[in-house]
Amino acid sequence: MTILLGFFITLACMLGGFTMMGGHVTVIWQPWEYVIICGAAFGTFVVANPMKTIKDCGSATVEAFRNDVPTQEEHIELLSLLFFMMRELRDKSRAEMEMIIDAPQESEVFKRSPSVTEHEDLTTFICDYFRLIIMGNARTHEIESLMDEEIETARHDKLKAYHALVAVGDGLPALGIVAAVLGVVKAMGAIDQAPEILGGLIASALVGTFAGIFFSYAVVGPLATKVKIVREKRLRSYVIVKQSLLAFMNGAMPQVAIEHGRKAISAYERPTINDVEAATISGGSRAPSESRKAA
Repeated sequence: MTILLGFFITLACMLGGFTMMGGHVTVIWQPWEYVIICGAAFGTFVVANPMKTIKDCGSATVEAFRNDVPTQEEHIELLSLLFFMMRELRDKSRAEMEMIIDAPQESEVFKRSPSVTEHEDLTTFICDYFRLIIMGNARTHEIESLMDEEIETARHDKLKAYHALVAVGDGLPALGIVAAVLGVVKAMGAIDQAPEILGGLIASALVGTFAGIFFSYAVVGPLATKVKIVREKRLRSYVIVKQSLLAFMNGAMPQVAIEHGRKAISAYERPTINDVEAATISGGSRAPSESRKAA
């Protein structure tokens, strides 16, 4: 909603200010200039990116519009899952743990945290490192190094859409100039026409420059930034898992280990320790508001 609100404010201020200056909004409506700019931008976007990145840009845009970032409830579900997995690791045999890790979607432990299991990459990340832990041969600093490398790789992959959109945004002003030049070429072909006609053609050409700059800095650029913010917040879940597991490997109790993970959450979205305790010690995941009332 914030994206649509921002676009509305931008258009209202731009068109409203132009109208109050005495301009005619209909002059800005030059569809073929927009076809040149947007078509060329999309064409270069297709040339520069593999099909997987092109599709991912669509997914990233939807995520940005939905503001698909982890909520407090999702953070609590993740911490609860880690807590119960650590507890199971202490109480169950290696064979029983391998059954949980090999089929997380069928495990009762994972079924308690649907917001985690719906993200396959995160579920795989959790299972892989619990598998390394139950093997018993990996050292903590080796696991930490491996986690850092995998998180950085995931970040690189998730931000490909951001970099692709930034490249499009950077090229739009130049493509606006291309459209403007083509408009001027058309105007020069009518140099023998009346000044009113020639002036209208030149004005149409200048709309191309305006549109290229506007699309770059008021549409694509902000959208790319939103994509980056949303995806980096989603990647924060990996850091939560990392900090919790490293603390557990260093000998911390499960309840203390997930506190290490909780501290990795931004203060703006971090659940309180009472919320986390209510979801772990009581064996269920309650909403923050409910746990506060119980407290």
